[in-house]
Formats: sequence, structure tokens, C-alpha cells
Amino acid sequence: MTAQTDSADSSAAKPLRVLVYSDDVNTRSDIMLALGKRPHPDLPPVGYAEAATEPVVWQLLDAGDIDLAILDGEAVPVGGMGIARQMKDEIYLAPPALVITGRPQDAWLATWSKAEAAVPHPIDPLQLADAVIRLQRSRTTAAGSARV
Repeated sequence: MTAQTDSADSSAAKPLRVLVYSDDVNTRSDIMLALGKRPHPDLPPVGYAEAATEPVVWQLLDAGDIDLAILDGEAVPVGGMGIARQMKDEIYLAPPALVITGRPQDAWLATWSKAEAAVPHPIDPLQLADAVIRLQRSRTTAAGSARV
């Protein structure tokens, strides 16, 4: 019985792997600083994978260990909304996508991109953490009901 508990504890400690995409190093830094190492005690610690270009995004997604993609909708030459839509169309069981929009009024564009959440610039740490917590809780609930 102890062995089962130990394996459950080790799986619970697996970091939440978050892809952060932006062509701007400051935006990536702002996102990671705002979200921090552990946005909520119920979630595992966060490990980040940074991408400044679209090809690196696809490399990281193809590796299959990304739990959440935070994508800058204002990135150039390829915006995060286009990547989110392509990711949802082409990757079976794609991770949840959170798009950082240029302004609050652009949230409707995130709907087009099939992103599950959107947070506007400037990044509010509480709003970002709340969105990530909601996405991960809904993903955990969905995974749990799929096993039943």
C-alpha cells in the first residue's frame, strides 16, 4: 500500500509544463513572472518552455509534454491566435490554449482561435493565474470523468 501512495505522490509532484510563446523576450518574462512557480496550492509547480518562433512552438508541441500553451496574440510574424487555431485543428487532444490579446476588446478573436481563455495586455497576475487555474481544473475534471 505504501508503494501506491509513493507513486501517487510522485505523479502529483510532476510539474505543470507550460509553453510560453512570444517573439518579445519581455512579454515572455512578464508572463512567467506573473504566473510564478505555483499559481495555486492545488496545482503542481510550473515548469516553463519558452518559444520565440513558430517552429520552436511546433517542436515543443510535437514532443507531447506540454500541459498548457500561453500564446502571445500580438507576436510577429506569426500571432498566437493563428497558432492556437492550427494547434486545435491539427493536434489530437491538444493542450488548452490561453491567448494574450492586445486589449480586452480582442477577446472575441480568441474565440475564433479556439483558445479556451484570453487575458489582455498589460498582463494582470491575478487574472492570468485565475485563467490558468480554471483551465487546469477543467482539464483535470475532464480527464477524471474520461477514466470512469
